[in-house]
Amino acid sequence: MDVGNGTKSDRRGEAVTTKSSSGGGGGAGGGGAMSASMMAKEQRKKKENAEEGRSKKGKDASSSSSSSLQSKSASDDECERTPANAKWKRVMLKISGEALSGTLEKQNFGLDPSVVERIAGEIVAASMSGVEIAVVVGGGNFFRGASHEGAHLDRASADYMGMLATVMNAISLQGAIEAKGVQTRVLSALSIKEVAEPYIRRRAIRHLEKGRVVIFGAGTGNPFFTTDTGAALRAAEINAQVVLKATKVDGVFCSDPKQNINAKKYERLSYETVQRLGLGVMDQTAITMCRENELPIVVFDMMKNGNIQKAIRGQAGVGTCISDSDEKCP
Repeated sequence: MDVGNGTKSDRRGEAVTTKSSSGGGGGAGGGGAMSASMMAKEQRKKKENAEEGRSKKGKDASSSSSSSLQSKSASDDECERTPANAKWKRVMLKISGEALSGTLEKQNFGLDPSVVERIAGEIVAASMSGVEIAVVVGGGNFFRGASHEGAHLDRASADYMGMLATVMNAISLQGAIEAKGVQTRVLSALSIKEVAEPYIRRRAIRHLEKGRVVIFGAGTGNPFFTTDTGAALRAAEINAQVVLKATKVDGVFCSDPKQNINAKKYERLSYETVQRLGLGVMDQTAITMCRENELPIVVFDMMKNGNIQKAIRGQAGVGTCISDSDEKCP
């Protein structure tokens, strides 16, 4: 009996043991399934992170490429705007109205098309080299206000008529320059919206920055001021680096070279010397304005072929330079 019971107990214990082992095996199987699931999740997460990293890297590369292209484009634009000469980037060219009438003694009124054409050609050549060019044109070839004062005209009315004459010259020069392929804008100090834009300082500067030639008409828009003063004023407003006064005389002389063949030409002059000696370069108001704004003045002969282009580019040996600093002269 004892043996039988013992055997039965042993078998029952073995059965229990077997059952327990069987239950342990099931637990291990469940643990393995959970581990596989976690590994799969980790792999998916790593894959997603890797894809996200590649996407981010691609975006960064694209952004970097775009930035470099924009930087290169900006650099190219700057190179295109850099003038061929290193002297001046923005200049003010003052052209006398009388010079537009030509060199013939009998031709003292109106416009000489060949002269206008030649001046336009030299301005275009200098503009294409990268120099930003502003122009002020006189009106003496049509009407000079100061000389018509009296009789039936007061000075203010005569000056306004002279301003209209400068706009006529400006429109003529604009047409000649644009015919050669360079965009030009006429900005008038008087409101003549059908033929010219109103003068707005920031608009004028923007035109220059875009490579357009800007011609200022109607002087300052006020009577009792010459176009020389208008050129000095506009030059200071647009931050020009020099005032180039184009005349029929090759610089400044101690006396009139047409009357005195031995007249001495000055290569350099200070503002004070010009004012003290009363040299007829520009009126006193214009000289004072240039002096206060440290604007050098170059007086040269515009009738010599190539002189306008040389003066605009700042080449040495052209005309007379007026400044208190030799560094600002060609």
